[in-house]
Amino acid sequence: MRNFRNLDIWKQGIEIVKLIYNLSERLPSEEKFGLRSQITRAAVSIPSNIAEGASRNSEVEFKRFLEISIGSLFEIETQLVIIEELGFISSKELKPIFELLEKETKMINSLINKIKTKSKSQELTANS
Repeated sequence: MRNFRNLDIWKQGIEIVKLIYNLSERLPSEEKFGLRSQITRAAVSIPSNIAEGASRNSEVEFKRFLEISIGSLFEIETQLVIIEELGFISSKELKPIFELLEKETKMINSLINKIKTKSKSQELTANS
């Protein structure tokens, strides 16, 4: 079991949540149960899944929760595109958030690849 609070991907996930909540407050009030609700739930899902995965004893399970976090990142990216396309917030204002999402995705993918490599190495050792 890992201490999720020490993981940079979890810390950055919390930063994404804060940014998305601040951004969502700028959406029209009629989006309270639409885009606003959807995007904030997806944002909260990122660090939540990282934390839950870190509690698992299995690397395979941890990897699965990291993959779910990436799905939430892609969901947010899609919702931001919709927000931009609908003219709620400008692309210039959204650019830093897109960059942070990309950074988080790369960091999580890097950890997933380390887990995969470690698992393959352990399989080879076990089969030797």
